[in-house]
Amino acid sequence: MSAESAAPGLLGPDPAPPGRIRAFLRLVMIEHSVFALPFAYTAALTAMQRQTSSVHWWQLLLVTVAMVGLRTFAMAANRIIDREIDARNPRTAGRELVTGAVSVRTAWTGALVAVVFFLGAAALLNPLCLALAPIAVVPMVVYPYGKRFTDFPHAILGLAQAMGPVGAWVAVTGTWSWQAVILGLAVGVWIGGFDLIYACQDVAADRSHGVRSVPARFGVAGALYGARVSAVVTTGLLVWFGLATGAGLFWWIGLVIVAAAFCYEHSIVTPRDLSRLNRAFFTVNGVIGIALFVCALLDLLVRGLGV
Repeated sequence: MSAESAAPGLLGPDPAPPGRIRAFLRLVMIEHSVFALPFAYTAALTAMQRQTSSVHWWQLLLVTVAMVGLRTFAMAANRIIDREIDARNPRTAGRELVTGAVSVRTAWTGALVAVVFFLGAAALLNPLCLALAPIAVVPMVVYPYGKRFTDFPHAILGLAQAMGPVGAWVAVTGTWSWQAVILGLAVGVWIGGFDLIYACQDVAADRSHGVRSVPARFGVAGALYGARVSAVVTTGLLVWFGLATGAGLFWWIGLVIVAAAFCYEHSIVTPRDLSRLNRAFFTVNGVIGIALFVCALLDLLVRGLGV
């Protein structure tokens, strides 16, 4: 009898060994929270500056717990649902659920723990956050199924990510805000756009196994063109957010950095050369999120946000 099938003790199942926890964290790529958190912080801190001109650290901590919890749930669900597709793709055949480094039961346990943390943080923030929290979970589950029924699963991912800044704003104010929607759309279009780039490396495997995506349907050149359009739209939405919230000099410096990073990103990935795709996907997009947040924070401090 395996350890996993053994009957639990009277006090419940034994705690997961450290190796299993590390494997689960690798499974959900916990370090990639850097892509989503800066924009949630930007929304939350902007709302705080407009509402009370001071940072509410407890709210910021709960926003962090909610964001990391929901993202962890989403990644775990994605890996669970896609494990058979991953097994057929040479690039993803080494993922933890395929190799057995993480069991499906462990992955589901981690996912459920993560979503409990998300819902708990939402409940501690305000009633509107708790009411909207289940809605935020839906696209996280729909996204991995999207590649089975649409050529545009990247749009579902973008929608899922767009809810982060909106949720962070609601967490602080307890009310809806169109300024937050503008920032959320910017994040959604941005992440959907660089997912187009990331999907280009799987075009051959996707076509072989009937997995649907923009690169599989329209080719690598078409996907990269869509990613460039997404970068332009993202920049325009960030300009709109700056104007809508009365942003100052540091915000616009941040946008210059973002625009330069977009230009660099799309100069190093071409239909004929995908060798630097990981640099474009991970490094450049990480820089974009962090640089814009730092500039947004400096701008808010200059405009009177007290810590």
